[in-house]
Amino acid sequence: MKIDVMTKDKDTKTVVPALRFPEFRDGEGWKRTPLLEICEIIGGGTPTSSNDVYWNGDIPWISSSDINENNISEITPTRHITKDAIKNSATKLCKAPSIHIVSRVGVGKVAFSRVDICTSQDFTNLCNINCNYIFLSYLLSIIMKQKVQETQGTSIKGIASAEIKNLHVPLPEIEEQQRIADCLSSLDDLISAVADKIETLKEYKKGLMQQLFPAEGKTIPAIRFPEFQNAGEWMLLPIKKCNIDILTGYAFKGTEILEDNDGIPLMRGINITEGVVRHNNDIDRFYSGEDHTLSKYRLLCNDLVIAMDGSKVGRNFALINKQDEGSLLVQRVARLRADNIDFIMFIYQQIGSDRFKKYIDRINTSSGIPHISLKQIEDFKIWTTRNDKEFRMVTNCLSSVDELISTEIAKLDQLKAHKKGLMQQLFPKLQ
Repeated sequence: MKIDVMTKDKDTKTVVPALRFPEFRDGEGWKRTPLLEICEIIGGGTPTSSNDVYWNGDIPWISSSDINENNISEITPTRHITKDAIKNSATKLCKAPSIHIVSRVGVGKVAFSRVDICTSQDFTNLCNINCNYIFLSYLLSIIMKQKVQETQGTSIKGIASAEIKNLHVPLPEIEEQQRIADCLSSLDDLISAVADKIETLKEYKKGLMQQLFPAEGKTIPAIRFPEFQNAGEWMLLPIKKCNIDILTGYAFKGTEILEDNDGIPLMRGINITEGVVRHNNDIDRFYSGEDHTLSKYRLLCNDLVIAMDGSKVGRNFALINKQDEGSLLVQRVARLRADNIDFIMFIYQQIGSDRFKKYIDRINTSSGIPHISLKQIEDFKIWTTRNDKEFRMVTNCLSSVDELISTEIAKLDQLKAHKKGLMQQLFPKLQ
């Protein structure tokens, strides 16, 4: 809820957030303050790339890709410049602490720096900040997300520096700023810890797969369960020779596809991400026509689906769960099905391997939208064992790690949702 309160200064308005810490609930409203009254705003620039001497310094220089849009404290400089580079280019040294808003390429991202830093021309930079810079960073991140949403669907490609300079921001007393900054920073630290744990588990699984599957040029894995030490060599066979039912989806007419849920759910390539089927109102679509001739395109639980085009082709795949059972498969999505669920899980693990990614990268030489064909998927060679029990144990081992990863991903999603809701409450609604 936003409350406008006229103060003694008739030109100043105050606003109050929906949620305040107990010690501030009876305090004054937040004063709308011109941004230029609490900081200096400067731009950035890029030293000429042809002069290698400029790029051998120790002063961090960042572009928009060096900022983590999910954490305002994470800046990872990949290049460093010299003092001469600053003197002979448009870039400027931002004395710490400073705030950096991406106002062009990657527009909307916000981060703060605790070290002196330079930026490219894609940034609008705030220096000499006369309030809690961490609090202001969180507040500006909300404002920038709002401005990005306002420009979606328009020809506007960025946010003008002049527009940022003209901002008025609501500010509480410094003690309340600090309290909010501490709260959100602690939550960001927890989010980062969970994200790091997920990456650690993924690396652990990657290493485990390298040991549980034969290395290139080998036919026996480096690590084998004791009961299979003398079970013979593994075999590499094309998917098409592994008793797998494989097909691609149906080409639905545009007039038959609905955005509302009055119809049969469609499984499109955009729904499939790395190991997960995702859903939201922006991407979900439904079929409104007759389906009596489409039975073979109906998805069953434990079907393996692979998106066949897009920038992450070969990396977007998932297993169908109960929620998505009955959905209709759309063209440019492959479906793999096996009578033996353990075997499809064994294939699923190999589709998620680096070996499959390298295979796709090798065969996908198109200069247009990256894509693969059904035949190319059928031709991919997978490892098979002479004993069903062995591949079942390998699959169970890897699936147990997948479950740990899924648990942490769910925890991460919950923390992000909690942070989003908390920020909506801790800051006043902005106009």
